[in-house]
Amino acid sequence: QVQLVESGGGLVQAGGSLRLSCAASGRTFSNYVMGWFRQAPGKEREFVAAITWNGGNTVYADSEKGRFTISKDNAKTMVYLQIYSLKPEDTAVYYCAAASQGREIYIANPSDYDYWGQGTHVTVSS
Repeated sequence: QVQLVESGGGLVQAGGSLRLSCAASGRTFSNYVMGWFRQAPGKEREFVAAITWNGGNTVYADSEKGRFTISKDNAKTMVYLQIYSLKPEDTAVYYCAAASQGREIYIANPSDYDYWGQGTHVTVSS
């Protein structure tokens, strides 16, 4: 059974930083793209960043380049999202997701992801 379990969210002040973690288990993810998405109250789920398990190639949403860093630890099958200079508008539930590369996918499209975590809440106070 595939499980993606996020952690690391919480309440932080604007300007601070957070590292979100995603523990992946239940299958081999070597041919997968691991993505982070977020969903603010009343808004659609939006793409933040993604990384290929093989090769570690990264992609970021244009709006988030520079403040977000996605990384992974193969040995621990963990994926991380480091967020710097947090803003109140970063307040959202952050989700980890996995998409198989065995087909053509658009990494920014939530519908192309096969597995999702339950999310971790990030609240940024001004």
